[in-house]
Amino acid sequence: MGSSISWVLLVSSALLAATAYIGRDAGHAAGSLATTHLHFYMHDVYDGPFPTAALVVTGRAPLSLPPTVNAAGETTSPSPSSRRFGDIAVMNNALTEGPERGSARIGTAQGFTVRVAEQGAVNDLSLYLVFQAGEYKGSSLSVKGRVDTDTGVRESVIIGGTGRFRFTRGYALSRSYDYDLANGGVVEIDVYVQLPPV
Repeated sequence: MGSSISWVLLVSSALLAATAYIGRDAGHAAGSLATTHLHFYMHDVYDGPFPTAALVVTGRAPLSLPPTVNAAGETTSPSPSSRRFGDIAVMNNALTEGPERGSARIGTAQGFTVRVAEQGAVNDLSLYLVFQAGEYKGSSLSVKGRVDTDTGVRESVIIGGTGRFRFTRGYALSRSYDYDLANGGVVEIDVYVQLPPV
């Protein structure tokens, strides 16, 4: 009787282990996900003869903030922003290897932002990074995030992708390289993604 119980426990343990092993996603096996770092620049152009971004919905005027008193005892009024709560901007921006306009183009950033803060420069970002050259040509990454352009480094989430980036997850760090809210400019982007095995 004791040996049959031991045998049942042994078989049950083996079946449980086999089920766990077979049910495990191959892309998540220990050590099989490689982290890849991509570095490029996005050219966000609102003016000139060939703009690549446009304000398509103008939001409402920001609420008036009361004056503040600084450390010297002087009363100051908050400076008005060139953007408004509810602004919606669309983009079809070039992605390049370097920050210069003539740098080799690797793709396009296509998406939109919605100004979601009464004060400051906080946007809800929905963006596709579409790669048109290099190792990832024909693939894209989907980016989602809360972007506060008043901070030095902004973090967004990579929520998926297509082509070589299918089932990818990761994050993107962006920082203003040469940028102002009125005219746009250049944004430096670092992407860190975990790629499943090919």
